Amino acid sequence: MSSNVSREEQMEQENQQLQALVREAKLKGSPSGEQRCDNCRYYVGEFKKLAYCNHPKLEILVGADWWCQWWEATEG
Repeated sequence: MSSNVSREEQMEQENQQLQALVREAKLKGSPSGEQRCDNCRYYVGEFKKLAYCNHPKLEILVGADWWCQWWEATEG
């Protein structure tokens, strides 16, 4: 980031990027049936209510009961 950009402007840009990512992923704060983040193959942090999503397009903290369009069943 350029030093000409204020901290508030930088935060606003980051917020807009995050909102766009949430829209693209169709990220929801509730499960879709039995599909939820804590039983997705990309959920890093088994048995935690908040953990990291390791999907290459998302890579953010997510809640255990959340869901997104890139959900995939865990192997096993």
